[in-house]
Amino acid sequence: MAEARQKHDWTMTSSLMALIANAHRDPKKHGPFKPTDFDPTSRSTTQPVKAGVGVLKDVFIDRKVPSVGKEVPS
Repeated sequence: MAEARQKHDWTMTSSLMALIANAHRDPKKHGPFKPTDFDPTSRSTTQPVKAGVGVLKDVFIDRKVPSVGKEVPS
């Protein structure tokens, strides 16, 4: 219940923030803002991590931890 209240509050706040930002923006430099641009609870910007079969084999079968920053083969 508290999570729903927090999401509702962020929805209202982000709508006001988008309204203010759109009132003060330069149309030549930036397009219109949407409330989701200011809402930290919206999860539309997450993208799944792509991993090849070799990486999955290393992690789950060979128990090797891949190094950070290493390119993932497709």
